[in-house]
Amino acid sequence: MDGDGNSSSSSSPLHVVICPWLALGHLLPCLDIAERLASRGHRVSFVSTPRNIARLPPLRPAVAPLVEFVALPLPHVDGLPEGAESTNDVPYDKFELHRKAFDGLAAPFSEFLRAACAEGAGSRPDWLIVDTFHHWAAAAAVENKVPCVMLLLGAATVIAGFARGVSEHAAAAVGKERPAAEAPSFETERRKLMTTQNASGMTVAERYFLTLMRSDLVAIRSCAEWEPESVAALTTLAGKPVVPLGLLPPSPEGGRGVSKEDAAVRWLDAQPAKSVVYVALGSEVPLRAEQVHELALGLELSGARFLWALRKPTDAPDAAVLPPGFEERTRGRGLVVTGWVPQIGVLAHGAVAAFLTHCGWNSTIEGLLFGHPLIMLPISSDQGPNARLMEGRKVGMQVPRDESDGSFRREDVAATVRAVAVEEDGRRVFTANAKKMQEIVADGACHERCIDGFIQQLRSYKA
Repeated sequence: MDGDGNSSSSSSPLHVVICPWLALGHLLPCLDIAERLASRGHRVSFVSTPRNIARLPPLRPAVAPLVEFVALPLPHVDGLPEGAESTNDVPYDKFELHRKAFDGLAAPFSEFLRAACAEGAGSRPDWLIVDTFHHWAAAAAVENKVPCVMLLLGAATVIAGFARGVSEHAAAAVGKERPAAEAPSFETERRKLMTTQNASGMTVAERYFLTLMRSDLVAIRSCAEWEPESVAALTTLAGKPVVPLGLLPPSPEGGRGVSKEDAAVRWLDAQPAKSVVYVALGSEVPLRAEQVHELALGLELSGARFLWALRKPTDAPDAAVLPPGFEERTRGRGLVVTGWVPQIGVLAHGAVAAFLTHCGWNSTIEGLLFGHPLIMLPISSDQGPNARLMEGRKVGMQVPRDESDGSFRREDVAATVRAVAVEEDGRRVFTANAKKMQEIVADGACHERCIDGFIQQLRSYKA
């Protein structure tokens, strides 16, 4: 845009500012978007906190010169540990304090954007891409006359379900792709927290609504090939055009450069082909201690080989994380790793047969990128709807849960693992359907076309 806010030449590079939420599950897809924009010659300013920027993987050398990292220190909030700049650094009950600290970035971000707009036509941002909770960043965009994209890093079908209270049109997008099972009561109760006042002084629903109202476009992490009915119907959200970004899958090659010295990879190398269940339930919300024990005993009872990337629960000392004698009884067919695990490398390994996952959108896409059937144990947020969506696609099964409190039994864990990864009939069906999904997830040309369409939408936008 020029100094008057008018679109510049359709062939000139754009300057796009990206401001992600402070969770790795948001930072990494936003970095992927930055790289895809930069690979097409566009300039990107990536705004986050110093520690989060430092923990990001390095950019590809070809695009690095076009991506500028802007570090804004996270303000101190009483009760939030020093240096806890990501939701991965704090327990779930501290998340609202994290949002409160995040809101303290409003003034420095507004100052950054104002300065960028004042530096002249060559520096002025053409667009701002903000995450779901960034109402104050969207407000800064309005103040500085920079058009804004609200980024929703989830499935179109799930977003439509969450958006019913915001847009009647969005409700129709669920259509034929509505998950067959309705949400259990324990999940419905958790969702009420979205409209509950909290320590940050603003509900999640209020943040979502304000960001949406201040944005000009909505971008979703999906594509018509993946969710045809939902993407086709979700063309607007509260009167805003909706643009698919594609699934933003990581490169399958990213898992092939993992060091053979990694303990998890070395262990997998010694296992038979297609014999191991990889267990990883995300980095944000760990299971409670009794749930970890029930999952462990279920894995033991299943008889399956497993590699478990375990995030330690906050309510148990290290010595009590796993059931007594569990590691000794499963030695040889199971490995528990409490440190970092190269997830893409593990999923790419020929020994892996299935993925026991919390169904975060990143993990769901990564598992299907390699054609693995899913054993699903959702914990929070959009994971339950994601799991029902995937269960509807028959790429796996959910572990049965108690309707009222979400608890699960070891016997049900064992039965689900066996049904998806061990017993021949179920394994054959679930794997075949996962392979069909893999064709879409691994279709790089499809997702690049979505990015090109998104850029075209940015160029052609008229206020």
